[in-house]
Amino acid sequence: MDQGEALNIIDVREPWEYEEFNIGGKLISLGSLPEHLDELSDLKDAEIIVHCRSGARSATAKAFLTQQGFGKVRNMLGGIMDWRANFG
Repeated sequence: MDQGEALNIIDVREPWEYEEFNIGGKLISLGSLPEHLDELSDLKDAEIIVHCRSGARSATAKAFLTQQGFGKVRNMLGGIMDWRANFG
């Protein structure tokens, strides 16, 4: 992010969590992820970074997206809690 690199970040938290604090990723809550697969189809071969509050929901999102054929999904370990502790 600091280098201005375009990143595909998906925030799988709930809208109220996103409103409280976010790092600019696209908000798609974990429960609605299956409904948004069509709009993510262009990213099947691109690196996608998923994150949540602590890393648990994003681990589930990573597993789901991988099962759907997305090949380069990364989980932001520690989630927003870790990011804020180190960068925020």
